[in-house]
Amino acid sequence: MPRPCINRRVRGTPNSSYFKPSGIRMNKLEETSLTLSEFEAIRLIDFLEKSQEEAGKEMEISQPTLSRILKSARKKISDAIINGKAIKIKN
Repeated sequence: MPRPCINRRVRGTPNSSYFKPSGIRMNKLEETSLTLSEFEAIRLIDFLEKSQEEAGKEMEISQPTLSRILKSARKKISDAIINGKAIKIKN
C-alpha cells in the first residue's frame, strides 16, 4: 500500500486552468496535466526566482520532494511545448 500524499501548501492559483497552442482545434490536441503542486513549484522557482530551499519551506515540503515535483512539471511543460499539446492545470 503506497504512502498517503501529504497536503502541500499552494498559495498561488492560476488565472487560467487551460493553455493550448493557437490555431489548432481542441478536439485535435493531446493534453498534458499539471497538478497544483507542480504549478506552485514552477511559480515559486522559475517565476519568483526563489531557491529550492525557500520554495520548499513555503510549500511545507522537503527540498528533495520539491526537486522531484519541479522535474516532473518541467518535463510536462517541455513535452507540451515541443509536441504541441495543451496544458491543463488540475486540482
